[in-house]
Amino acid sequence: MDYADCAKFANENPVSYIATTEGDQPRVRAFLMWFADESGFYYHTGEPKSVCKQLRKNPKIEVCFFNPKGDLMSKSMMRVAGEVEFLDRPDLRARLLEERPFLKAVVSGPEDRKLAIFRIAHGEAWFWSMMENMREAEIPRVKF
Repeated sequence: MDYADCAKFANENPVSYIATTEGDQPRVRAFLMWFADESGFYYHTGEPKSVCKQLRKNPKIEVCFFNPKGDLMSKSMMRVAGEVEFLDRPDLRARLLEERPFLKAVVSGPEDRKLAIFRIAHGEAWFWSMMENMREAEIPRVKF
């Protein structure tokens, strides 16, 4: 396994679950990842939202992608742990609004400061299925 396998799995299974913290309380919610490439896993959210405030205060994150296909033994997940970095790039903002036009109902355009784009560019990822159950510590990690 290498990082290309991780990006491929994420792009094929973009519904992910993001864990953050608020004080000492864990928070988790489903997110639709925007895309993954050689530079990281990309997401977007609204600046006023709680998740954005939590990530700005503590950028440590863990994300879980799940592939529900197949029988119980072949279902798999990939966990990604790292830190987010917020990106304020006009090219990414314009691309996001082009690729996800539903956002135009929420923001006035690429310059709208309510729009927050972030990525996980560094960390580690690992895959898990029922075949690795009870052997989590033995699962190889992919550093990126």
